Amino acid sequence: MSEAVRVLVGRADLARRVRELGRAITEDYAGRQPVLLSVLKGGVWFLADLVRAIDLPLEVHFLAISRYGDAEESQGRVQILLDVDVDIAGRDVLLVEDIVDTGLTCRYLLSVLAARDPASLEVCTLLDKAARRIVPLVPRYVGFQCPDRFVIGYGLDDRERYRNLPDLLQVEDLASLRAAAEPLEAPPARA
Repeated sequence: MSEAVRVLVGRADLARRVRELGRAITEDYAGRQPVLLSVLKGGVWFLADLVRAIDLPLEVHFLAISRYGDAEESQGRVQILLDVDVDIAGRDVLLVEDIVDTGLTCRYLLSVLAARDPASLEVCTLLDKAARRIVPLVPRYVGFQCPDRFVIGYGLDDRERYRNLPDLLQVEDLASLRAAAEPLEAPPARA
């Protein structure tokens, strides 16, 4: 594996934690049929594993947003490119995110969704980068606390690359990662 990255959370720990989150959501939403909303593209990997860990009837819908433009990180300016195609009024809604950092994008989405009068509205995030939080936001379900570092893999990308890596990798040297002639390959699974 490249010296530009190191494993932050391995695939076995990811699988274990997603199962734990699925059990918690199953217990908390017992007797209800939650609507899980995910933001394309990064959240899809986490969402796919999470829904298989939830033992309830549920619905899955997607949003697509543009939040970065040419910037490397969110500036809180969000444009909804693909909106939810179901009425969520009176429904229990769980917004599933890959990562929450400043909270600006998530807060914006929560305000848009709350205006549609759901019965409940919560956030489940794989990674919580609370050190970068600008707005008050506490996700109800958190997979892992994330250091204030750039992370790739398991759906998270750098310029659309590396989403398919099965582990979460902390980028130690972004310039070296981007300059590499060969794309980064997945490290072998740990026994």
